[in-house]
Amino acid sequence: MTEGALLERATGFLNQRLVVVPRPLIRDALTRPVTRRLVVTDAGVFPDAAEHGRHRAHGAEEGIVIVCVAGTGWVETGGSRFDVGKSTAVVFPGGTGQAHSYGASSDDPWTIWWCHVRGSDAAEIIEETGVSPDRPLIPLVAVDRLTSMLDEIITALERDQSPARLVATAGMAWKLLTALAVDRRLPEQGSPLQQAMKFLQDRVNGSIRLPDLAKVVGVSSSQLSKLFREATGGGVLAHHNALKMARARLLLDTTDLTIAEVGREIGLNDQFYFSRQFSRMHGVSPRAYRAERKG
Repeated sequence: MTEGALLERATGFLNQRLVVVPRPLIRDALTRPVTRRLVVTDAGVFPDAAEHGRHRAHGAEEGIVIVCVAGTGWVETGGSRFDVGKSTAVVFPGGTGQAHSYGASSDDPWTIWWCHVRGSDAAEIIEETGVSPDRPLIPLVAVDRLTSMLDEIITALERDQSPARLVATAGMAWKLLTALAVDRRLPEQGSPLQQAMKFLQDRVNGSIRLPDLAKVVGVSSSQLSKLFREATGGGVLAHHNALKMARARLLLDTTDLTIAEVGREIGLNDQFYFSRQFSRMHGVSPRAYRAERKG
């Protein structure tokens, strides 16, 4: 521990908001439906948190989410140190016994929104965000969306900590954590993966060869395939086909185009080939899909 040894100011920041749910209420919530699976135990916002710092030699029982919206800070965990900047989330799983430290930088203190969670499902949801001791940071796509969720949690708990309120904030925390899991999977703006995905999205009615797409975004074919597998679970062509099928569903649901015309709109001019591809993904033909009652 370096800077963390000097900084151990946990609260007391100008214009801070801080809510700590009494522990007897948490123990009771962990025996109730819904909140036994996920419950918010603490939440707050620390603006311009000069000298903020925490060190937990044995980690924390709660899972911890910190969203940095301005300034900079640092994190130490798993024997490594990480710099934290604007539009970054820090996530620590709870109950691991893993030591961690974190705090504001001395020259540009961070502003952070944060919450702690417990419950039988907390570890599984946090695992889905992809964090680990050697990767505790998540670059955020839409930081304002996440701070809005945290504001909802804090505002709700500031009113009261009744069982009903704890159920409500459990739902808000679930949404927050799943949003973090999604952000982890979304490509960074301007990255080769983001450029490739946009290229395919803009050309749903066309076709593209993997080497050609890799050349467009400036990486090798093998690297681009690896990026797509990590982000989507499949390859480049599978992702492009999924985009085509999504467009086909929209056209089938919202237009009177014939099946052949829908196929042509997504670049599949052979109606029978389009129908086979659609049926393979959806389990029904385009005609049967259109006839299904929806809504």
